[in-house]
Amino acid sequence: MKKVLLTVLLAGTGFGLYAQKIDKAKDLFGKKKYTEAKTEIDAVVASEKFANSSEAWYQKAKIYGAIANDSTLKASVPDARETSFEALKKYIELEGKEKDEKKRYLLLTFDGNQPLIDIYSGYSKNGASFYNAGNYNDALANFKKTLDVFDVLVERGIVPMKLDTTTTLYAGISAEKASKPDEAAIYYAKIAEAKAKSEGFVEIYKWLADHYRQKNDIATAQKFSALGKEVYPQDQFWTGFDLEMLSDKGTKADLFKKYEDVIKENPDNHIFLFNYAVELYKEGYQEDVTKRPANSKELINKAGEMMKRTLEKKPDYANANMVMGQILYNQGVDINTENKAIRPQGGAKLTPEQLKKKEELRQEVVKKFDEATPYFEKVDELLDKQAKLKMEDKEILKNALDLLITINEEKTAQLETKRNAAETAKKVAEVKQYEADIKKLQDKTTAYTEKFNNVDRKH
Repeated sequence: MKKVLLTVLLAGTGFGLYAQKIDKAKDLFGKKKYTEAKTEIDAVVASEKFANSSEAWYQKAKIYGAIANDSTLKASVPDARETSFEALKKYIELEGKEKDEKKRYLLLTFDGNQPLIDIYSGYSKNGASFYNAGNYNDALANFKKTLDVFDVLVERGIVPMKLDTTTTLYAGISAEKASKPDEAAIYYAKIAEAKAKSEGFVEIYKWLADHYRQKNDIATAQKFSALGKEVYPQDQFWTGFDLEMLSDKGTKADLFKKYEDVIKENPDNHIFLFNYAVELYKEGYQEDVTKRPANSKELINKAGEMMKRTLEKKPDYANANMVMGQILYNQGVDINTENKAIRPQGGAKLTPEQLKKKEELRQEVVKKFDEATPYFEKVDELLDKQAKLKMEDKEILKNALDLLITINEEKTAQLETKRNAAETAKKVAEVKQYEADIKKLQDKTTAYTEKFNNVDRKH
């Protein structure tokens, strides 16, 4: 019986000893003898008996927090703030096991949650200092820890908001400046997903959309573009971005569907009509006919329709006139290629049916060239009167003049063939008419050639 009592007595003595050590640590802490307090509290939490004492861990958090904030001591314990935070998390974990909810977290509550707030402020100030010094890696590390503490503040219901917008923003900026774009995206995404709106925040949504576009993650890029459009609907960036992204990275079906939707939403925007026409034509036309898609004619015809609608909205759009002319001109070239393919086989002469078909095709070529000519002439009219032209406008003007020269030369060659046939048949009146028409075309060709040669000098 005495042996049992002695054992109980010894156990009680041990418990009292460590309880005294907690009191001693608290006393030293109150006297700001933080180094001695640290020694005492470390011994307490290291003991098996006090490993699960929430009070011991709370005192450790306070003592290490004080060291972290002491300019003369913090260098001797570099991880003091981190140790303080880990001790507080342990305290919260242990207190959460208390069955009586009213008795939970009393020490932290009595202190007005100050230990947590101090840790948050300490990491935040360090992050700002490193950021201002251009040390973005350490700035990022401290802002990340600031956010870790903020998460605990949220869980404890100490702060009402769910997002520390400012710290999250600077964590993202620090990561970006430290050349860690994927990490920056994590923090920027938190802001965008919260639909945060403030001065300059529109650039966050744009950055995210472009970041995932570059990573070929179209779905995520579209997600942030959609969020940006929702939060900043007046910004014209979103529609253009989505179209450019689908043009570069997406399928043609998705791109064309997007254009149809955009044009319905913006029926008077000539740029969308123009770009849609160009995309349709690029998809439908290849110089090598064998490489064109099965629906090539349908795509080319629709491109022509869209370009005509563009010119209805903006008749003085030189580039649209140029492209419309090219569409018609290339259709003429295709017909001419078909004509050239009709050749006699094995030394035989062309049949009457073949001769008739070739003449019909020649007339169709001229018809297409005649349709294209006014558009090229409009380009000349719009651009030649300007004193100074941008480089791209110079190229447009040169191309228009070059094609006008080519068309006139082709038409001249056809008239010369007809004139020669009329001479052989001794049809004098027809010969004179052909020669007059040839002279007009040659005069035009000379004028266009002179303009072409002087574009760079004049503009």
